[in-house]
Amino acid sequence: MDFSALTAYLDSLKDVGMPGCDLAVYRDHRKIYRHHAGFRDREAGVPMDGNEVFRLYSATKLHTCTAALQLIEQGKMRLDDPVSDYLPAFGTLSVLENGRIHAAYTVLTIRHLFAMQGGFNYDLHSPSLEKAIFYSRGKADTVTMVNALAEEPLSFNPGEHFQYCLCHDVLGAVVEVVSGTRFGEYLKTHIWDPLGMKDTGFRLTDEMRPRLAKLYMYDAAQQKTVPHPDPEKNPYQLTENYESGGAGLYSTVDDSILLTDALACGGTGKSGAHILKPATIDLMRKNQQEGQCLKDFQALKRFGYGYGLGVRTMMDPTYSKGPAGEFGWDGAACAYTLSDPKNRLSAFLGTHVCNFAYGYATVHPTIRDLIYEGLEK
Repeated sequence: MDFSALTAYLDSLKDVGMPGCDLAVYRDHRKIYRHHAGFRDREAGVPMDGNEVFRLYSATKLHTCTAALQLIEQGKMRLDDPVSDYLPAFGTLSVLENGRIHAAYTVLTIRHLFAMQGGFNYDLHSPSLEKAIFYSRGKADTVTMVNALAEEPLSFNPGEHFQYCLCHDVLGAVVEVVSGTRFGEYLKTHIWDPLGMKDTGFRLTDEMRPRLAKLYMYDAAQQKTVPHPDPEKNPYQLTENYESGGAGLYSTVDDSILLTDALACGGTGKSGAHILKPATIDLMRKNQQEGQCLKDFQALKRFGYGYGLGVRTMMDPTYSKGPAGEFGWDGAACAYTLSDPKNRLSAFLGTHVCNFAYGYATVHPTIRDLIYEGLEK
């Protein structure tokens, strides 16, 4: 193995808009590569040291979907169950179509939530959410906030389109109801603790806060990366008690690689804990998009990929140095996960720049391909 080209590429990213990054690669529970580059805080000259806490944003979805699949494995719910079986507020949904509101023609299912076909949007300031926040004085819990979403009209009938949205926030509330445990506590008990993840959660602890990587954003007008104007605010922490299944987690590379490794190794972690069965992971990475839904997903330009139960999944490996079935997701600050069951290979990239389209279009696939090229040398 020779990952020198990968190292050179990571070192170069600070010159193209990514102030700092940290990448770990595991194969069969063994670390085969680790490199951090650039700065935790560029303006203060503080370098990355590999111990940073990052905002996962949408990489949170991997945790949420793993949790929900555990409950499906246990027979506590099924993919095609109506969401209203668990959250009755979702039994009478409406759709805004051509300027008119009408009752939804199709039943919203658990599968729709996983596959981003539920018809929700990503409006964190919708009237129903704002009302729930106001009347709870900023203390509404996860289920209360998600139930408020049911008051908003959908963008389309469930199953008609793929649309990236708050589906996994709803799924997190379903996990809470089905398990009878607060969502974050469920994740800790059934995923984080078994895998040995000690630095992951919905809230920053006093010990984590000094290690939080400074948040940046790419300013298209200036064509450069600048400090985020509101770095302390987590827009997905809607209330004091809300736990966002779609984008709420903080974590480290050392922690996050343990989940991607387990998913690459048949659901068994480095610790020996079993979090999912291999057949369930195969289901997770099976493409769920067809027809218009697949066209909608392909508009995101994740070339070669379809979208399964909460993850991109490689369908056409001519676009990649890796195999069909490699899967994972990413986050708004350019976090990136990769799990490859065929090679028992996994990777996690932690970084801290938002609004950086170049990260998804170029950086992520380049890192993926350089990992596979390095394996062959």
